Amino acid sequence: MHRLAKLFKYFHLKPKELRTYELAFTHPSYNLDAKSCHEDYERLEFLGDSILGASVADLAFQAHPDKDQGFLTKLRSSLVNTKALAKYARYHHLAEFIVVGNSFSGEVAKSDKMLENVFESFIGAVYLDLGFKVAYGIVKRVFEHDILNYTPEKTIDYKSRLQEETQLEHRHSVTFRQVSVDGPAHNRVFEMEVVLDGGVVLGRGTGSSKKAAEQEAAKNALEKKAGSK
Repeated sequence: MHRLAKLFKYFHLKPKELRTYELAFTHPSYNLDAKSCHEDYERLEFLGDSILGASVADLAFQAHPDKDQGFLTKLRSSLVNTKALAKYARYHHLAEFIVVGNSFSGEVAKSDKMLENVFESFIGAVYLDLGFKVAYGIVKRVFEHDILNYTPEKTIDYKSRLQEETQLEHRHSVTFRQVSVDGPAHNRVFEMEVVLDGGVVLGRGTGSSKKAAEQEAAKNALEKKAGSK
């Protein structure tokens, strides 16, 4: 029995090219140990990212005919992001099929970014092997309930809130600086930290853009502050 047989049964798939799915679940670290080249999920991740985004956009468009562009954009963003895709990957048991190098052993279930990448590469593999209709069907199965029941959250500007509170309490300002940037050009992940005058790090956060990462860093700082009271 193929090691992905359980996955195929779960999603009712009849694969043609098994190798495509094997690559979809192969982390780049595995190549370092195996001394192979380009035999991992990154190309399929690139493809799956586009298929997933288009499918969710279409499902949202069809499900909410009376909603405007802003609503649909927020809906898609709430479902197609690192944390959300990692959640779906865990719920649908994708983590158990990932192959990694020894250096990543035991880290699969903990890494939201890895799970996001594998979710996208899996969708890319299905599209490449069985076509858009089948890939769309999987996306519909995974996302339809949340798309139909989506209620937009009120946007909170954590960055402005932190700046205001810090100014009132300390009479100092805060600044944001980049810690790192990872991932391929089409799927960057930025890590930012927020720093009080004097160099004290108040919080850190990650996001698909510097602005999003700054908001997460400010949110982290506010949560730490609330927890210390």
